Amino acid sequence: MLADGAGGTGIWSGIINFDHYGELLGLVQNSLFAGVLLGLVGGLAGVFVVMRDLPFAVHGISELSFAGASAALLAGVNVVAGSIAGSLIAAGAIGLLGVRARDRNAVIGIIMPFGLGLGVLFLSLYKGRAANKFGILTGQIIAVSTPETAWLLGTSLVVLLALAVVWRPLTFASVDPEVAAARGVPVRALSLGFMLVLGLAVALCVQIVGALLVLSLLVTPAAAAARITVSPLLLPVLSVVFALCAMEGGILLSLGGIVPVSPYVTTIAFALYLGCRVVAARRTARTTRARAPGSPREAVRPHT
Repeated sequence: MLADGAGGTGIWSGIINFDHYGELLGLVQNSLFAGVLLGLVGGLAGVFVVMRDLPFAVHGISELSFAGASAALLAGVNVVAGSIAGSLIAAGAIGLLGVRARDRNAVIGIIMPFGLGLGVLFLSLYKGRAANKFGILTGQIIAVSTPETAWLLGTSLVVLLALAVVWRPLTFASVDPEVAAARGVPVRALSLGFMLVLGLAVALCVQIVGALLVLSLLVTPAAAAARITVSPLLLPVLSVVFALCAMEGGILLSLGGIVPVSPYVTTIAFALYLGCRVVAARRTARTTRARAPGSPREAVRPHT
């Protein structure tokens, strides 16, 4: 092992240090509870983000969520409320102006730099603690207070209830919008409604991993689950499980050092995605070999 003078142990002891882990664990009960809420919201909403090809929209909404949170920080009001307001404005604009995919991407491309520019402006005018500025960008789940937990709980319940109400028709409209519209499903209204629900989900996730890394909760878990299953029942279950693993694992690991929670969350989510890709690739390879002419399974088939 390297000595402190060589720089090795000194660096790693700051990054990974579980000496007082038990004491710190008792201080993050609110954070662990918030992580469960965000795992549920991110995992379930992410299913439709992947199904409807909306990762770019998530990023666009997060930029205005960042602007809203920055404005609230500058004004000295509730940052979560500011984040939600910014997200809903962006989601509503994307839902109303971007009906077609090409129009939607253009609207998102306009909103993203505008929101980022506003956020940078508000943060540059803010003269408070630098940690507050950094937290909006990269998350600050370890510092979740009881009032913030109440905000997260209330908003999470709204998102989960809305998803439960529209789950079946929204799934139909996402898989085959033309047939759904022909059968009387209000496809446009569902699209706008889901964008608003997605706006709330983005605002919640921004509080955890920050505006820059929100895709790790709203895209990566669902994308990982979609690599290994197409079951309409198993897909959301696996997406939620992966999101919870990333959230809770990230919080617990971040207690053992000075690194913020967001790198752990994003790394765990990415590792799960890579693992699912490997599983999917091996499954495809086995299926291909089994169907190849002259394979053992092919050879034992009776000839007709």
